[in-house]
Amino acid sequence: PCRRCRGRERPMSIVSNRLVRGQLLHFLADPGMGDDPAAWQFFDDGGLWIRDGRIQAAGPWAALTAALPPGVGESATVHDYRGHLVLPGFVDCHLHYPQAGVIASYGRQLLDWLNDYVFPAEARFADASEAERSAAFVVDRLLAHGTTTASVFATVHPHSVDAFFAAAEARGLRMLCGKVLMDRNCPPDLRDTAAGGMADSLRLIERWHGRGRLRYSLTPRFAPTSSPEQLRLCGELLASQPGLHLQTHLAENPCELDWVRQLFPTRGSYLDVYQHYGLAGPRSLHAHCIHLDAAERRSLAAGGAAAAFCPGSNLFLGSGFFNLDASREAGLRVGLATDIGAGTGFSLLRALAQAYEVGQALGAPLPALRGFYLATLGGAQALYLDDCIGSFQPGREADFIALDWAATPELAWRMERTTTLAERLFALMMLGDERCVVATHVMGEAAFVR
Repeated sequence: PCRRCRGRERPMSIVSNRLVRGQLLHFLADPGMGDDPAAWQFFDDGGLWIRDGRIQAAGPWAALTAALPPGVGESATVHDYRGHLVLPGFVDCHLHYPQAGVIASYGRQLLDWLNDYVFPAEARFADASEAERSAAFVVDRLLAHGTTTASVFATVHPHSVDAFFAAAEARGLRMLCGKVLMDRNCPPDLRDTAAGGMADSLRLIERWHGRGRLRYSLTPRFAPTSSPEQLRLCGELLASQPGLHLQTHLAENPCELDWVRQLFPTRGSYLDVYQHYGLAGPRSLHAHCIHLDAAERRSLAAGGAAAAFCPGSNLFLGSGFFNLDASREAGLRVGLATDIGAGTGFSLLRALAQAYEVGQALGAPLPALRGFYLATLGGAQALYLDDCIGSFQPGREADFIALDWAATPELAWRMERTTTLAERLFALMMLGDERCVVATHVMGEAAFVR
């Protein structure tokens, strides 16, 4: 078990062995813009040995099966995905599950969109049944799109967190979620208080944090909707429990930056607001991070924080272009995200295509290998979960997906004309979507089959 979960798992009396055969790809590091061959492994006829939901070994099928202990090969359940690409499960670093019902609402700009669509949608979660129905829908759609881990915003209502975690727990998923903290500049029916928000969060932490594969994220929506007192208390709570995570938004929209300057006139920048209150350190995840300068990227990286790259959302709301190349050069952890519901779909394959287009506009188009790193190990590193998920290294939890290279006629036609792995991966990321997902496995077991 990963060090944070050791001792929390129920003992298994029966050993379960599984063997997976397919075209295996996983990452050991960021391959960068030059496809560094030391950063990834690909086995054209590859195999995984999984025992009790954890990776024991990965490598060429013939070598792996030849080295199995006596009796394992004969007793193991075999999942044969030959001809398909087998990857670690996708990691979505930022989404709002209550906003699934307002995907594709006419956007205009961020602040208008929040007031016109998002806040009314989140207010409906005062009804616990709405939260339960939405949580089940979102979790099932994530699995259908190949996503096995996500960092998720609930609403201000504590039962919205209960609903999401209950749905994730029922499916055995590794998920992060938190109650939105929002005590000003929002509708009255979505407003908490500084003290009340912390009390609610503490109760949820006690109920869910570290339970099975679930982890709690403190969730101030963004600086403008939290008072200085709420941000101060949030920082104190985060510091008091080192295993907690934090998620929020940073530097998404120019009007948002102006608003932050007005609300926090004594702070030097938007980032400085979070740093002042201790909200930009390890296990803190900041969505968007578009309008940052080089010094701010370096400062964010030095503190151990991470950025969630949300290309679809940023394009949809016209917020700007996230500079992935500059962020990685600064040493910043970066994961990919759909940002439901400003993002228009659950597919990280589609998000990869959008990320390529954003990079192209900035003169640094995203290579395919780096893209699939961002969607797997990169996301796990951004969430500080890479000792649990994100690769096929021994001891990792066996969340993985099988993708069909030729799921559509367009993909099949293009694949006939590719000659290298990089070409095939690029075609898959530009033309692929949820129709490519053959199966999604959670701790080795099939949780979705097309």
